[in-house]
Amino acid sequence: MKLLKTYLDRCVQCGACMSACSKAWSKEDSPELSRIRVEAVAGLTDIRVCDQCGGCIAVCPSLALSRDTNGIVQIDRKKCTSCLMCVEFCPSASMYFSARIPSPYKCVACGICVRACLEGALEIIDTGKEG
Repeated sequence: MKLLKTYLDRCVQCGACMSACSKAWSKEDSPELSRIRVEAVAGLTDIRVCDQCGGCIAVCPSLALSRDTNGIVQIDRKKCTSCLMCVEFCPSASMYFSARIPSPYKCVACGICVRACLEGALEIIDTGKEG
């Protein structure tokens, strides 16, 4: 299973990862539309990103969530009713919703943010496990 690994001690909170993500997926530079969130919490860096745990799959009443062949939890936008149960349930608070996007969105371990991070705070890893 592929996932995005974070190194909090390397992050300088520059926002390059969020900018690259939102530009790629939402076609605008907006931290609100990024699938990765970097914040300062009590003076410490917090990077919120989907860890592909799959807990959201079980709570989706429309069966819009499933794993792809890489183990990544994907959202079938045709099935999604935007009930937001996945957003509310997400144990890592990394399933997002914006009124400007018709359904929830999350990290799919595409690696765009990794390439944008000059500090090496992000890495795509393959756990070797199936989802």
